[in-house]
Amino acid sequence: MLKPSADGNPMVALAPMSGVSDLPFRRLAHRLGATFVVSEMIASEELVKSRADVLRRAEGRELTPFVMQLAGREERWMADGARIAEAKGADVIDINMGCPAKEVTGKLSGSALMRNLDHAQSLIRAVVQAVNVPVTLKMRLGWDETSRNAADLARRAEAEGVKLITVHGRTRCQFFTGTADWQGVRPVVEATSLPVLVNGDINGPSDARKALDASGADGVMVGRGAYGAPWMPGRIAATFSTGRDPGDPSRATQREIALEHVDAMLTHYGRELGLKNARKHIGWYLLSSGADTATVKAWRARLCTALDPQHVLDGLSAFYSGAEPVAA
Repeated sequence: MLKPSADGNPMVALAPMSGVSDLPFRRLAHRLGATFVVSEMIASEELVKSRADVLRRAEGRELTPFVMQLAGREERWMADGARIAEAKGADVIDINMGCPAKEVTGKLSGSALMRNLDHAQSLIRAVVQAVNVPVTLKMRLGWDETSRNAADLARRAEAEGVKLITVHGRTRCQFFTGTADWQGVRPVVEATSLPVLVNGDINGPSDARKALDASGADGVMVGRGAYGAPWMPGRIAATFSTGRDPGDPSRATQREIALEHVDAMLTHYGRELGLKNARKHIGWYLLSSGADTATVKAWRARLCTALDPQHVLDGLSAFYSGAEPVAA
């Protein structure tokens, strides 16, 4: 489930991305060929307390494997959250020790845990001991350039029973600036016998191959490279499998995917919230289409301000058909 395939092809996963990798997006990426997809980050304490929006993030048991990512800083909440995730059908529990967001690290969660590896290890132990399903770990290279301790954390995680590790090739203090250091992931690969995925700046098959060569990892995890392109993990996987890059889907197929996605968001969240949440995705689809900048700008102004969902769906369809944008 969490190992390279029998034919030796690398794994290609969709990253957990808050506000992006919700159930509609994960369903698409899964159907379009990702090896596995990971839920948005779920705050373990809020899952235990059954907060409505958090419970919605914890949906997706029809996906195989169903990977649910948990974040937190206290053993009891992480353990209880993991038990609930397992009860909701999670096949894998992923622990977040990589999120760089200030609202997460300010609560001593996410990548802030890499500043205290003893505490990080205690959380890993609590989760592994709480459930009967595999536990994985996502991290960064370290907190900053003076404390690149990912390899040490990987060794500790393996000792506690973690089954797979993903490393984003930046430190927390880099956030998403600069360039991901894929070579910097190699010490983690060398420190553990576990499968390792390399993450960061993987925007297509060429990047994926370079990241694997530089890191020695067993697979890749695609994050922002899937914005407006839920087919990207599948495209990369197909390239690894066949040795030939199939390229992006045709414009007609992109149209079908974009419309399916927006319609699914309207169903998942309700019309008002669904349309609001879909706007960023619509903007990304417009950019991914290859249309010129002026056309993308004009259509974004129309589609990302409209209040009628059907108007948005019709307009999105017209965009892919090559129609000129008109005032909303």
